[in-house]
Amino acid sequence: MESGPMGWGTCAVDDGMANEKLRQARKLTGFLSRLRKDARGNTLALVAAAMIPLIALVGSGIDISRMYLVKSRLQQACDAGALAGRKQMGGGVWNQTTAPTPNTVATQFFSGNFKNGAYGTNSLAYSFSESSGDVQGTASVVVPMTMMKFFRIADQTMAVTCDAQMQIPNTDVMFVLDITGSMDSAPDGTNCHSGSGCKIAILKNAVKCFYESVAQYIISNANCETSPSNQGVSNSQIRFGFVPYNTNVNISDLSLPNSYFADSWDYQSREISWTTPTQTSGSCNNVPSNTNSTHYTTQGTGSNCKVYKSTAQWWYHKRTIPLTDLKGPSTLNGSFTLPIGNNYSNATISWNGCLEEAKTVSQSSYSPIPSSAYDLNIDLIPSQSDSKSLWAPSLPQAVYLREDSSSNPTLNDVYTTSNEPNAASSASCPTKAKKLASWSAADFQSYVDSLSPGGNTYHDIGMIWGGRLLSPKGIFKNDNEKANNGGEIQRHMIFMTDGDAQAYPCDYTAYGVSWYDRRTTSDVGSASKCSKEYQALDDQVNSRLAALCTAVKNEPGTTLWVISFGGVGISTDTKNRLTSCATDANHYFDATDKDSLNNAFKLIAAQITQLRLTK
Repeated sequence: MESGPMGWGTCAVDDGMANEKLRQARKLTGFLSRLRKDARGNTLALVAAAMIPLIALVGSGIDISRMYLVKSRLQQACDAGALAGRKQMGGGVWNQTTAPTPNTVATQFFSGNFKNGAYGTNSLAYSFSESSGDVQGTASVVVPMTMMKFFRIADQTMAVTCDAQMQIPNTDVMFVLDITGSMDSAPDGTNCHSGSGCKIAILKNAVKCFYESVAQYIISNANCETSPSNQGVSNSQIRFGFVPYNTNVNISDLSLPNSYFADSWDYQSREISWTTPTQTSGSCNNVPSNTNSTHYTTQGTGSNCKVYKSTAQWWYHKRTIPLTDLKGPSTLNGSFTLPIGNNYSNATISWNGCLEEAKTVSQSSYSPIPSSAYDLNIDLIPSQSDSKSLWAPSLPQAVYLREDSSSNPTLNDVYTTSNEPNAASSASCPTKAKKLASWSAADFQSYVDSLSPGGNTYHDIGMIWGGRLLSPKGIFKNDNEKANNGGEIQRHMIFMTDGDAQAYPCDYTAYGVSWYDRRTTSDVGSASKCSKEYQALDDQVNSRLAALCTAVKNEPGTTLWVISFGGVGISTDTKNRLTSCATDANHYFDATDKDSLNNAFKLIAAQITQLRLTK
């Protein structure tokens, strides 16, 4: 089309282009409209759009799971190391000189539970230390990110802490300790003149160190390789009791009621016997005054009055002595007089704290314990309604041997003499026994320091009273059945001796004087052996001890630890008996010197205590 004057041709061209654009726009609009209405291609677009957040979600899940796993395993390894280190430490110190040290054991257990590079980690670091008996540990490791590193998330550091401390359940520990005369010698048997090298001094220190380890209080004068917290053990009842023994056991601090004791008892003693009066020269108007050893009487009157003289002499025999004057308002604490002193004078008789035992029987074996052996029933409660169950106070001031012209004891019950024979050859009454109680460090130290050696060795009487004081069923049931917090009690007896049984026929023991009384056996040797150890009596002590060990082990929740101490003085047979006495062979220790005794008590303390994690 040609353009005219008015430019109509140009307008026609523009209209064509506009129409073409309109047609293209309409086509695009139709396509989008159709696309909007057509769902066949939408899924791919949506999946593509969701890939990025989905990758982030999955990647974070994988990395967070790894982080959780790593931290859990790291905590377990830290806990294992702290527990192992604390167990290796026992009741001792963290920086021990003997290998392996607690720190070495702790790190070994950690590395055994978490290897360097485990789970793709790096930069592993861990350490353990000790403070006031507690073992603390720290550990950290870097966990590299995998998927999350594409989102610029940095590698993560996992860190944990752990703490293992010693915890003790409600625990009773009864020390039954041989403090006979041989404890005043060195472990090799040499005389140590009551010095620091004597067995009694070594024992005292070992017992104090045991207390430090278990009670967690410091004993000021003990030489211990321990590091107690000096804050005690929380939430637990920890009690200690003592039965020092030799020829007998001193029960004067146990506050036993009068009803457990007889009102009278037969003792090997003496009393004044007057000779038949004989006439003397002299006037009835001037009769001499009576003395302790001479009595004068008159017969008749006036010129037929005659003066007769009677002379005192001693009649040695078993006699019944009333005991009611010894009984105070609740316990034995009185005294009385008897005319049995030298030169026929009055003697004050008071209780020394030891006792004569209840009725027993004489037989070669006491396993099982016969019902008629009242003394061996550690759960028996004495009763006035059964005289066989009662005890009597030991009265060495009233007990005498009776000697013939050769100074040998005679069994003749009707023996009179004007001589003054000696009292029983040994009537040793040891340091006072103590009931189970919670002890301050100062009181514990003071008591242990008071232990003093002396007397002969009667293991059975020590075990009898150790069993009675520890039992939850006998005379101390109210104290021992449950802890103050209502919980159960773990019971331990530690029985320590430095020698074989050593029984003499004329010792004044818990069964009287064997030569005369013959309560445990009639085989007491000959008169010439009265001042010598006699094997048949030793055998009785050993037989009774074996039965008592079984009785103690049968008590609820009770473990019996046994220690023989000393390089000399303990035969192989005795060691075998002591091994059988213990709960099992693992609870028996043969300590020949200071170090091995300390180690025995240390191992017992470590096994009595338990470990727990505090965080």
